[in-house]
Amino acid sequence: MKGPIFVAQKVVVTLFDDIDGSEATETIAFGLDGTSYEIDLSEVNAGELRKALAPYVEAGRKRSRSGKAYRQTEVAPDPSAVRAWAQANKMEVPARGRIPKKVYEAFTAAQ
Repeated sequence: MKGPIFVAQKVVVTLFDDIDGSEATETIAFGLDGTSYEIDLSEVNAGELRKALAPYVEAGRKRSRSGKAYRQTEVAPDPSAVRAWAQANKMEVPARGRIPKKVYEAFTAAQ
């Protein structure tokens, strides 16, 4: 009885730039008006797309996986700084874990 026969197969996928037909180096996913798109682009055209979208990406908000926009409008203070401030000001604050909202509010008010 003969042993098993193994067959190897190599699949090569060649991407072509959807703008100019040249060889593409990557597929870029993006969305607009609730519709998701993918486009295959060369390195040059991918750079041009990123350059064109840069001001909009910079000004925009990321969306969560659920599709809702993140609404954070301010940067939260560093938790270690808040914790140290609270301890120095005789406020009860856990050594680890979540810092109560009232402690953050007091820290912000004191700044």
